[in-house]
Formats: sequence, C-alpha cells, structure tokens
Amino acid sequence: MNRNIVQSEIEGGVFLDGLQPATVLQIQTQHHCYTAILLGGSQALISGHPTYCPQPVLVAISGSTWGGSMLKLHFVGRGMRLEFYHPEYQTPIVTSAIQEIQECPRAVEYPARTALV
Repeated sequence: MNRNIVQSEIEGGVFLDGLQPATVLQIQTQHHCYTAILLGGSQALISGHPTYCPQPVLVAISGSTWGGSMLKLHFVGRGMRLEFYHPEYQTPIVTSAIQEIQECPRAVEYPARTALV
C-alpha cells in the first residue's frame, strides 16, 4: 500500500485541495480527455465522456484509485483512475488510467473599453 502511494507521488499528480476554485484541469486517460472546472471542495464541472458527461455536469470528485478499494482522497494522479460521483448514477464513475494532467491557463479578463468620440 505505501509503495503505491509513493509511486503516485513520483509519477505526478495534484491534490485538489491545493488548487483555487475555477482552476481548469485537462485529464487525459487511456480512453478519453476530461475537462474539470474545480468549484471548491470536491465539487467540479466535468465533461469529456460521451456517455457519462458529454456536456459539463456537476460531480463530486472522490480522488484517485489503482482500481481496487483503496482511494487517495482529493488527488488526481498519473497512472491512477479518477473516481467521481455523478448525480444520475448510484455508484461512482471510475475512469481508465490517467496518462496526463495539465492545468489550463485561465482567460485573462480585461476591463471593458470605452468608445472614443
């Protein structure tokens, strides 16, 4: 068990608790590319799966797992499987193994320009 935890830290990942609300993550798994917009706590808007979330849906991200019952809470780890709760399903959704995690830059907001007369 400890070996898996250390390995997840070596392979890379991110603790969601350390990210600001409105952070956007691109999570590439073996089969799909998910976009997660973090809303705070474990809540996120997630999209990227043609069946479960083709459009953004509000979910609760539990964390990452190696496919068994052990879960690394509020962590998205490379080589692990993302686990989240979807409002339309009783059991959690577990993705294929995560290949890459990237934080997307936020759009820069500029003040409205005033018209010159």
